[in-house]
Order: sequence, then C-alpha cells, then structure tokens
Amino acid sequence: MTATAVRPVVTDAKSAPARRRTGAGLGLVAWLVGIVFFLPIAWMALTSFHSESDAATNPPSFAASLTLDGYREFFGAGGGASPWPALVNSAVASLASTLFVLVLALPAAYALSIRPVKKWTDVLFFFLSTKMLPVVAGLLPIYLFAKNTDMLDNIWLLVILYTSMNLPIAVWMMQSFLAEVPVAIIEAARVDGAKLPTILVRVVAPIALPGIAATSLICFIFSWNELLFARVLTGVVAETAPVFLTGFITSQGLFLAKVCAASLVISLPVLAAGFAAQDKLVQGLSLGAVK
Repeated sequence: MTATAVRPVVTDAKSAPARRRTGAGLGLVAWLVGIVFFLPIAWMALTSFHSESDAATNPPSFAASLTLDGYREFFGAGGGASPWPALVNSAVASLASTLFVLVLALPAAYALSIRPVKKWTDVLFFFLSTKMLPVVAGLLPIYLFAKNTDMLDNIWLLVILYTSMNLPIAVWMMQSFLAEVPVAIIEAARVDGAKLPTILVRVVAPIALPGIAATSLICFIFSWNELLFARVLTGVVAETAPVFLTGFITSQGLFLAKVCAASLVISLPVLAAGFAAQDKLVQGLSLGAVK
C-alpha cells in the first residue's frame, strides 16, 4: 500500500488585496462618472428654484433665495398658456406609438429569430439602414404629404411617424432578445395545439419580458423627446411638450429659471418610467450579451 503525497495548496497572499484595490478603484471611477452625469440635472433643478435675476447672475450664486415662481409661470399662474394640453399630447403620441411598435415588432422579431428567413441578417441590416437617413432629409416630403392629406396639426400623424421611426430599432433589439427563448418550449406549445398568436402572447412574451420592457422604454423616450417633426407638423391642437418648452425662449427678458422648471417637469415622466423599470431595463439590455 503506497502513501499518497498531499501537496500543499499555495495561495497568492497578494492577489486578494490587489483585487480589493482594483474593485475599489473601479467603484470610485463609477461614482465619479455618475456624479459628472448627474451634475447638469442637479444644476437645472437648483436653477429652477431661483428667481430670474438670480438665475442669470454670472458666476451663479449657490446661496440665492429659493422660489417657486418658475413653476408657477410654467403652469400658467401668470396668465400664460397651460402646459396640460401639450403634456397630454406627448403622452398620447408616446404611449400609442410605443404600443403599435410592440404589436408590430414582436411578430417581426419572432420571424427573424425563432423562425429565421433566408438572408435574415440582410433584413436586419435593412431595418437598421433606415435610421441612417438624416431626419431633416425626410422633413419636406412628410410635410407636403401631411398638408395634402389635411393631417397637419394632428396628433395621430405624430403617432404614425413615431411608430415608423422606432420600429426598425425595436425589431433589431427584440430579435436578439427573442433569440434567447428556448425553442423546445415553443415546440411543446405547438404540440399542445397553440396557434401563433397564443404562442407570442402566452409563451414568448413572458420569457422575453425584460427585453420587451427595455425596448418599450427606449421607444417611449425617443417619442417623448422628439422635437423636429413636432415643431414643423403641429401648431396649437397637437402641440407636444418639447414644442411647448421652446416657447419660453425669447429674445427679450430673462427666461432661464422658467425654462429649467419646465425642463424638469417635462423630464419627470421619462425619469419616473426609467426608475420604475430599471431592473427590467438592466436585464433586457444584458439579455443576449453572453452566449
């Protein structure tokens, strides 16, 4: 009977402290980057609570007295226009276009991922190539079309435009998300007699929910922040929140505090949606990143 030699396990005593120092350094860099990105928002929020004279000082005063005059003027307390119609128009255009994008993008992404067609990579590139055209290049044809069809200053024209603008990027994103859905589950649903609509709604959608949430949030943000088409194609009836915001910028008088207050209020829906869906957003954006 032979004795088995036991080799001692040698550990690198310096590796653990080095890893801790590296992690601490990366954490510090992440905090610094986060603070740099947060400073403009914090500065805008602070300026919105200053009077116009204090907001216009250079260098700015941190100890200036705080007031709600900018918010009162934004909500029409000084006899100005009410922002609620513009906010409602932005909500309708953003939510409706996002819903239409999801209804159209889910079957398209399913066909390109789970049931791929020939040259499916070329199809995806074609979808993405539509985003390479400068938006201003299509502004005049769309304006003439809207004018000839009596759709100027119509909120549903913006819904159609935002749907067509966000659909390519939504299909591109959701294709990578749906590619992670196990094919065996879909085949089992087919064996049980489930049709395609049932498979999409009750099988594919729950599994790809983080990716769908990430796609929805990005489409909502793009639609809510869009300004060029809304500025040219709307007037009074279909005016959106970004267009309403530009009305505070004048060539005479001070407007910095009021613009900051309006910008903060208009940004709140996007910030609230991002905060509420942050866990799904992180899961969705990381889905498919590691094979």
